[in-house]
Amino acid sequence: MNHPMPKSHVPVNFMPSRRSLRIALVTEPYRSEIQGAASIAARITEGLRQRDHMVQLVRPTRGPLDRANPRAGLEELLAPAISLLPNGRMRVGLPLRQALSHLWSRCRPDVVHIATEGPLGWSALQAALALKLPLCTDFRSNFHLQQRFHGVPWLQKPAMAYLRNFHNLGHCTMVPTDALRRQLSAEGFSRLSIVVRGVDTHLFSPRKRSPALRLQWGLDDGGVAVLYAGGMAEGENHDAAWRAFQQVRSKQPAARLVVLGEWPGRRALQAQWREAVFTGYRNGEDLARCYACGDMLLWPALREQFGGITSEASASGLAVVAFDEICEDAPVAAGRNAILASRSDVAAFTRRAVGLACDGEMRRRMGEQAREDVMELGWDGLVPRIEDLYAATIATANATPLPRVWAQARRVR
Repeated sequence: MNHPMPKSHVPVNFMPSRRSLRIALVTEPYRSEIQGAASIAARITEGLRQRDHMVQLVRPTRGPLDRANPRAGLEELLAPAISLLPNGRMRVGLPLRQALSHLWSRCRPDVVHIATEGPLGWSALQAALALKLPLCTDFRSNFHLQQRFHGVPWLQKPAMAYLRNFHNLGHCTMVPTDALRRQLSAEGFSRLSIVVRGVDTHLFSPRKRSPALRLQWGLDDGGVAVLYAGGMAEGENHDAAWRAFQQVRSKQPAARLVVLGEWPGRRALQAQWREAVFTGYRNGEDLARCYACGDMLLWPALREQFGGITSEASASGLAVVAFDEICEDAPVAAGRNAILASRSDVAAFTRRAVGLACDGEMRRRMGEQAREDVMELGWDGLVPRIEDLYAATIATANATPLPRVWAQARRVR
């Protein structure tokens, strides 16, 4: 999500914790950047503040006019950054090891939480190791697998080696799903703890449905809005989505395909799918309205995404059509709030999409169930889990001597 979220979008019912901690949270994207880690870091920060912790947020600057915005329970340290995309939305922070070492030696945090593995995160890792600070990390993407889908398969092994070394230097690594935990464990990652990806159930809600927006999409009361999150980072399967929609439209001529998101290949796809509605980049209330104005979501991902799209759709009251292997840890269940097909059976995916599009009562029932099922993923229930991991990390760090591999890492400049 690319713009700061109004405070009203953050749950306000976090209960204060027993002990206040000073937490250094280091993240490459924050709020305005495009990756899912941006909104996750924002939710964690706000939740910790509301539970009476002090958060020191270390993030890249968003541009020449960006300034730190200290407030109650929060101080910000902005790192110089470079943009990886022409639109400036993906900014990567430059290393700040010397500055962080100086800052943290003067005022030691109780725990350092590094949410991303870029240059800024690596420099924070080195500073934390040098000062022997309790350290936890976050693994919430399939970056190590994306290389295969972006034409550079030879990067997969080096990327995995870097990520394994990075995360194994910490006392704890948070992962969003049990499937990823098992995968990383098999690759030699250690000290993995599951913290599922939360969803803002206050922001994403069926109550945000807008007849005016549906009218802009060319839909009347009887039209079916078939949503598709086109900018999937990896495992793109646009063909399956398009073929499914073509069959949907043959049965429901008033249906419209609405493609959410902005990504490098969007313009090329839009030129091919002339009859679809492309929303472009949306965030916050705009994105919530888009989800709420949909009637179903096509999710033909070929591998786990961790980006929260299915959670946001479910919170908005949408039934999902997806491949079953990808949904092992997603908040969807076949026949309950979603319709699933075998990953190898695109024809079955299409049939299930058509069946859902033609059955308004099933969409209503599954959508209501999806909303109910996803409520347990609200951030007000997940922040205490993160808090518990911080406490365990502090206890482990105090009881465990510095491993030899840490001493080696300290010499890296």
